[in-house]
Amino acid sequence: MPYTAELKQLIKRVEATRPERFERKKRGEEFPLLSLKERQERLEKFHPDYKAGARTEIRVGPSKGYAIQPEMVNLLEARSRIDPDKIDLSKVDFDTDVLILGGGGAGTAAALMAQECGVRVMIATKLRHGDANTMMAEGGIQAATKETKDSPYYHYLDVLGGGHFKNDPELVHTLVTGAPKVIAWLESLGCMFTKNEDGRLRTLHGGGTCRKRMHYAADITGAEIMRTLRDEARNRPDIKVLEFMPAVELILNEHGHCGGAVLYNLETEEYFIAKAKAVILATGGSGRLHYQGFMTTNHYGATGDGVVLGYRAGLPVCFLHTYQYHPTGIVFPEQSEGILITEKFRGAGANVLNIEGEQFVNEREPRDVESACFIRECVETGKGVPTGSGKVGIWLDSPLIEMLMGKGAVKREFPGKYILLKRFGIDISKEPMLVYPTVHYQNGGLEYNSRCETAIPGLYSSGEVSGGVHGENRLMGNSLLDVCVFGKIAGMSAADYVKEKARDGKLSLDHVRRYHKELEEAGIVTDRVAPMLLPDYSNPKVRERQLTAH
Repeated sequence: MPYTAELKQLIKRVEATRPERFERKKRGEEFPLLSLKERQERLEKFHPDYKAGARTEIRVGPSKGYAIQPEMVNLLEARSRIDPDKIDLSKVDFDTDVLILGGGGAGTAAALMAQECGVRVMIATKLRHGDANTMMAEGGIQAATKETKDSPYYHYLDVLGGGHFKNDPELVHTLVTGAPKVIAWLESLGCMFTKNEDGRLRTLHGGGTCRKRMHYAADITGAEIMRTLRDEARNRPDIKVLEFMPAVELILNEHGHCGGAVLYNLETEEYFIAKAKAVILATGGSGRLHYQGFMTTNHYGATGDGVVLGYRAGLPVCFLHTYQYHPTGIVFPEQSEGILITEKFRGAGANVLNIEGEQFVNEREPRDVESACFIRECVETGKGVPTGSGKVGIWLDSPLIEMLMGKGAVKREFPGKYILLKRFGIDISKEPMLVYPTVHYQNGGLEYNSRCETAIPGLYSSGEVSGGVHGENRLMGNSLLDVCVFGKIAGMSAADYVKEKARDGKLSLDHVRRYHKELEEAGIVTDRVAPMLLPDYSNPKVRERQLTAH
């Protein structure tokens, strides 16, 4: 639906301040950045991670005592979807060298590299190949490719600063030094990044960055990267893909090595045994858990499955006490609630404004700080913009980009969002967008190293399911980079393991039995099962009627 008459009246306040803000932009005057002390104060007072009661200690498993979001704790303290005594591991349905769980950017990049190393590769993915957060990423991918003014050194410092200097330094080093090679690799596969007329790659600033190193494909960068990787994988007959076949349990062998996974066919509701010499977890994040009731940018299958499977098998987790709430998710119209509005808008010059049309924060603060400032403006100062349905938001002044970059710039640079909002009668080249923080990214996950190895031999991890490289906050453009850099490494590492270290042995689900026993000993009696696989959006009252009827 188009903006209401009340919102259109409020937009006039934005229009009234726009000429002055434009002149300041032309003079190079920026709204002042917060000091480190001010940033920390805003985070502790307003960011959802710091909210009282936002964390609960895990009572079982390798990270027992670690306090994280209760929604994730509920999954970790759940029983397996399977009864290990009813699964016949002697009946192997699929046999491969490398089994990749997840068909997003990390999983597909891993498949390409493993296949090039000459091993048999199989991808098992929950939905269709490519249905992943990778597809939904918009803004860009960071890499220090410019010959002057930038280098992996500056990228490294930005990543550490954005992560509050809590990141694993070795993982960060691997990320930033691998970045330029990833851009070249993607281009060699046919990825069409936006370029200048002379053929050079265009770059923009991102929040928390000191250099313009954000490479992009309009505002659909993730979709373009996913298209490139998926097309390449599907054109290699040696890569087998199982769609609608998520993993519901890892399988270990008698040596304690990972030996495969139990798969579940969503269409036929059958279980299948997939045996493998090495397994790569690339199942993505968990934004569909809607932490603290927030809306989300995540795709339908982002329910934290890989974290559950790895944890139950014995892998510790890290940095799950922090989640990224992207500052700019659509809050009006409600039909598109939660959909990401890329940070590239702010990088291109769009201001964020309160109900009075006033700037209140620099647009390029790190995402966690930016979100905290949005929440503060709406909650403490009372200067949020009411939507008419009881919610509030912040204006993102996209028409300012037209003044800065010329007529037609918004439609040219942001075709995805221009078309989306146009369907609702909102022309974002002429009217600002209304946004509010939305659950976007799982900063933490399973512990792994720079070769994507985990504590379990033969089990590898890459992408959003893993934790450590981003510390306590991820900067824009480093998620697509993460899935490509560590996806490639996981594929090569798993292939090396298959050739040199893999040990065959009797398959076992004893780790599931042990975990169930630990739940009982901790006094956790529950009917919850995990992984969740898919979120349930049915009406609670309808569910109650269904249970009563049965």
